[in-house]
Amino acid sequence: MSPYLRRRIQDRLFRGACALAALAAAVPLVLVVLFVAKKGVAALDLSFFTETPVPVGEPGGGMLHAILGTLIMVGLAALGAVPIGILTGVYLAESRAGDRFAALVRFATDTLAGMPSIVIGLLVYALVVVPMGHFSAMAGSIALLVVMLPVITRTTEELVRLVPDTLREAGLALGLPRWRVTLRIVVRTAASGLVTGAMLAVARASGETAPLLFTALGSDMLSTALDQPMASMPTQIYTYAVSPYEAWHAKAWGAALVLVGLVLMLNLLVRAVVRRPDRGR
Repeated sequence: MSPYLRRRIQDRLFRGACALAALAAAVPLVLVVLFVAKKGVAALDLSFFTETPVPVGEPGGGMLHAILGTLIMVGLAALGAVPIGILTGVYLAESRAGDRFAALVRFATDTLAGMPSIVIGLLVYALVVVPMGHFSAMAGSIALLVVMLPVITRTTEELVRLVPDTLREAGLALGLPRWRVTLRIVVRTAASGLVTGAMLAVARASGETAPLLFTALGSDMLSTALDQPMASMPTQIYTYAVSPYEAWHAKAWGAALVLVGLVLMLNLLVRAVVRRPDRGR
């Protein structure tokens, strides 16, 4: 067999193995989405998005309070976690070798990323809920912020490190100070990846249940007060899923479908917005 033919065979085999691996990774996601859609689509109607829960046995009712609560708490968490995480990640990526403080922050971030979310919920419960004397949406937002922070930080650091050093050197050669090179050149070059990392953190926080059980607790009432308990879709799904009522089970599947759909739509929207400037150049 000629070397050329052997290389072609090896190339085909490797490409086939990569395709099979990609298919194996995609199949579970497709199966989960299809199964959730099959179970949850029957529960979706106008009242699901416009009404609050009703007593067991009465027709109607919806998840308006849980949808609104999820948007509020995740939004507040993102407002704090995204700028802090991005700035921390940029600092870690641009820090010089041997920086002990950067090494300490990186170690703390890695440890926090691997910490179970229920432990984060207990921590926020002890530090925020107990001193306040009651559960609150603000405590839930703080817990979600802590969950999101290490994801954004580590993603930002890795993406900023991928920016070629030649871009930094070109900016410095033009006489720009280092901080302007970092903000105007490095961060802008990695902007699309940074947004994607932030959305991954938002997607993870949107599905967290354990931290919210210890902080926001949940509620059957429509509330926007940050100092009071607030419902969320993950906690409402949990409450309905463990109940003995079939009507609640159906609404739990519907809420799961809405949650998956929100995360998917958010990612698609962000990707479309990020790619639009590139097409106009």
